[in-house]
Amino acid sequence: MIASAFLLLGIISGFVLFRNLKVTYGNQPLKRHYKISVIIPARNEEKNLPYILESLKNQTYMPYEVIVVDDFSSDRTFEIAESYGIKVIRNTEMPDGWTGKTWALWNGYKNSTGDVFAFIDADVRLSPRALESLVKAREKANGAISVVPYHSPEKFYEKLSLIPYILGIFAFTSPFEKYNPRKGMYGSCIVVSREDYEKVNGHYSIKGELLDDLNLGEKFTSNGINVQNFIGYDLISFRMYPYGIKSEVEGFGKGAILSTSRLETATIILIALWLIGLLAVEFITPFLAFYKSDLFGLFLVLYIMYTLQIIYIDNWTGRYGIIVPLFHILSSLFFIYIMVYSLYQVFFLGYVTWKGRRIKV
Repeated sequence: MIASAFLLLGIISGFVLFRNLKVTYGNQPLKRHYKISVIIPARNEEKNLPYILESLKNQTYMPYEVIVVDDFSSDRTFEIAESYGIKVIRNTEMPDGWTGKTWALWNGYKNSTGDVFAFIDADVRLSPRALESLVKAREKANGAISVVPYHSPEKFYEKLSLIPYILGIFAFTSPFEKYNPRKGMYGSCIVVSREDYEKVNGHYSIKGELLDDLNLGEKFTSNGINVQNFIGYDLISFRMYPYGIKSEVEGFGKGAILSTSRLETATIILIALWLIGLLAVEFITPFLAFYKSDLFGLFLVLYIMYTLQIIYIDNWTGRYGIIVPLFHILSSLFFIYIMVYSLYQVFFLGYVTWKGRRIKV
């Protein structure tokens, strides 16, 4: 049957796209000792900062310096960062043409003295061996690396991110992106040498870009700097949206449409096959149970196959519990809403909203 073959092709596409590219703690020694400058942009991150700053105190490879850049916060971000005895920069103005995060990261760079930068978001959590593993991975890559952290949602609304998150994983682990001349990076955790960063003029060169991480990766690639992306698994994790479903919708919505244009055609086709197949078995299977009972069994098997694949990927990339992976149609509906919301912002409003700011697209 043509329909079942097409849906099976969608499942196969998922296994082609997902590569278990973990940052691993290897036994190989580093070629030299690096002075690591950890730069953390923080806008209203009083709840997240203690996690990342405490974890940085317990690393097997200690950072040379930790710099928190307070991005015009209205909460106690500055006071909490300052209490850890680290370097804290409070942004007091943002020049025209910049976005908040790029300006914060650029200010962090200007106040740094290390020879390797680890740009890490405030919601990231590091295991004790994380920084050492990142330094080794960057040295081995001889370029710039980024990591998609293991996602640890806690509340039910956070777990609705399952399907959008898996689609993002596909984009970064797809084998077809290896030689993409516009290869992007994942902004939550980027590690690069000072030399390579300054070669492309860092975040200054992408100061007005909404998708700063994707554009920075393209800058590195176009300048002959190798870019590799990994998944964090047991070393690097985060909890993306603890502040409510509104921030979750805005977070996924700001790049949902724009980011797809940067992927290789083969990646887009395989993601489309996987997603169309998933939506088909989710929405057609219940219909067939009532009106086409002879096909219900076939679609039920395909639904189970998709479910098992989602659970397998989830095992390596996030902790989503049982309910949402089993009833992933809930997350698919959430994804559809995000796409509609993103389309509305990009094509009708001409801007996206993120952390209280309107950013033109």
